[in-house]
Amino acid sequence: MKTRDKNPVSKALIEDLKEKGLKIPAWKAIAGGLNRPRRKSHEVSLYGLEKNAKKGENIVVPGTVLGTGELTKPLTVAALRFSSSAREKIEKAGGKCMEIEDMMKENPEAKKVRIMG
Repeated sequence: MKTRDKNPVSKALIEDLKEKGLKIPAWKAIAGGLNRPRRKSHEVSLYGLEKNAKKGENIVVPGTVLGTGELTKPLTVAALRFSSSAREKIEKAGGKCMEIEDMMKENPEAKKVRIMG
């Protein structure tokens, strides 16, 4: 998979995920999600997280988390970007917002990680 023309930070993240993806397929899938054209990028709303995620679950969104909807469950969400309202609502529900790199460092084996988007 060729890395698309992206900004250097995104390019480095995709390359790092591909490297880890040689051993752990979840990181390879996330790299593929990030390496899409901008018009096909992933966007997940809080409504989608509330509907599909279980309490205390680790979620990775290879794209943007939007603040539409309400969240009542404490979730750990890692994404490329968060809208300000999404970040506020996730933390208000007792959850945690983090970057994908941080999730990769905390959970290098990708145990109990769900990819949404």
